[in-house]
Formats: sequence, C-alpha cells, structure tokens
Amino acid sequence: MSFTLVIHGGAGNITPAIMNKEQEQQYTEGLKASLDKGYDVLRNNGTALDAVAAAIAEMEDNPIFNAGRGAVFTKKGLNEMDAAIMDGSNLAAGAVAGVRNVKNPILLAKEVMLNSGHVFLSGGGAADFARNQGIHMEPDSYFFNQSRYDQWVEIRDTDFTQLDHKGDNLKGKEVPNTGHKFGTVGAVACDMYGNIAGGTSTGGMTNKRFGRIGDSPVIGAGTYANNATCAISCTGHGEFFLRAVVAHDVSCLMEYKGLSLQEACAIVIKDKLVKMGGEGGLIAVDAKGNYDFCFNSAGMYRGMRNSEGKEVVAYYGM
Repeated sequence: MSFTLVIHGGAGNITPAIMNKEQEQQYTEGLKASLDKGYDVLRNNGTALDAVAAAIAEMEDNPIFNAGRGAVFTKKGLNEMDAAIMDGSNLAAGAVAGVRNVKNPILLAKEVMLNSGHVFLSGGGAADFARNQGIHMEPDSYFFNQSRYDQWVEIRDTDFTQLDHKGDNLKGKEVPNTGHKFGTVGAVACDMYGNIAGGTSTGGMTNKRFGRIGDSPVIGAGTYANNATCAISCTGHGEFFLRAVVAHDVSCLMEYKGLSLQEACAIVIKDKLVKMGGEGGLIAVDAKGNYDFCFNSAGMYRGMRNSEGKEVVAYYGM
C-alpha cells in the first residue's frame, strides 16, 4: 500500500524579493527535517496520526516557524500557542488553545484526543492536563527569539496585529513589516493502511489581544480529517478561515458533490475565500494518497514525500 506525507510552514507574501539564499536554505532544511520525521513513521508501518504528530513536532522545535519554540509574542509579551490533530479513521480529534510553556502543543492536542475524554481544552486547564499527562514543559526563556521580539516591539504600542507574512492594513495605515516571515505549521498524511490524519500548530498573530484564537485549533475550520474524503491543514488569515469553515467545506464538496480533492480545494481557496477577502492556503491528502497544495497568496512553505519516491520542497507560487 502506498503512503504520502504533506507539510506546510505557512502561506503569505512569500516571494524571492523577501527571501535570500540563506533563508531559502533554512526553510529547505527545516521542511526536509519535518518530512524525514513523518516519513520515517509511515515507512516503518506507523499510522498517519503518528506521522502527522512527528512531522509537526519537528517544526515546533525549529524557531524559523511560528509554532512551538518559534511562537510570536502577544500584546502582553507572552507566547500563546494553539494546535489540533484529527484521525480520519474514526473522526477522533484533540485540540488546545492559548497554552503556554508547552514544548510541543501538537503532542498535547494528541494527548487530549486520546486521554482526556474531551476534544478541546484551553488556557490554564489545558496546562494542568499537560502536567498531569507528563507533557514536556519549558520555561519562558525557551520560547524567546530576538527577531520575534523585535517584530513585536515595533507594533506593541499600537492596536495593530501582524500576520505571519504581511503587514495588515488597518484604518488606512500600513502595519510596520519587519521583513521576518514566519509561518503556522501543519501536516496531513495517508498511511499504508489507507487511513488519513491532519494536524496544525501555531503561535497565532503578533500582538494579538483578548486571548484571540484563530482557525488552526478549530476542528472543521483549520484542521479536519475524514477517511471518506480528505485530511486538511490550513494556514492564513484565521478569521476568514473560521468564517468559511474551510477545512470541512473542502470535505463536504467531496462528500456531497463528488468533487475530486483538487477541485474541492480550488473552489474553497481560490474562489470562496478570495470573494470574502481571505488570504492563505491549505495542504490536503485523501485515502488514495492523492495530495494537493492550494493557496491564493504569493507563496506557501510546503513539502511532500510519498512511497513512490516523489519529493517536493517549495516556497513560491506555482
């Protein structure tokens, strides 16, 4: 049986103009390291769920990505992280939001799915559960990154928030853009048993307030998996992905209209989301190992490796 792993490290204004050779090398190495971790699980008869968790945890440990160790700073100068994972074989899911000091939020989300009796935990309660389950915690200093900090300092005294890959335009003013391009991470996989899974992890928006939560940890918005249709992980402007219920919408188009994976992704990302004003993209896989990268932004950090020997690592538009 064939197997496929697909990953992303964020979508947005990713162009050759904002990426130098050193940065390209960093992202190439980061994406390939993630592919290595997840693919090793699949190659050794592991499950899609475990492959997704392994691939995402590797990116959470890499500070070039806005997840885990590389999470951006909130309005209060804290690192608050969200993550979700879903098993397409049984529709089991786990998610966490607003967690701090958790080294790998995706592993906590998986623990929520398997051992909490719930789907979604947040804030202090999620942290208590993490400690009870022996999840690896780290001090604030572990998450400190100078470039992330500088990015926050530039806008902390304003009401602006900043997406990973562009300066938001708010009230006619352009948010300062530090030139640092960081991204939410995600993975989807199809294992040799024909089961699929998806997961997403993020540090959210720089300077976010009020405990803001985006689409990443919300099942059906930023993350979804169903063996009958597809596994999806999204990245982009979360408010739009929430409103459009993007991940589940792709699944519904496949289930109820009989569309292919690529057709369904294109309708949601390149038509529906564009009409709403939403920017971003997604990665997708189905139970036959078909996959798709779909985005309406300038680029998306992305990678794929399958059992047929094909590998893709790319950043810019197709």
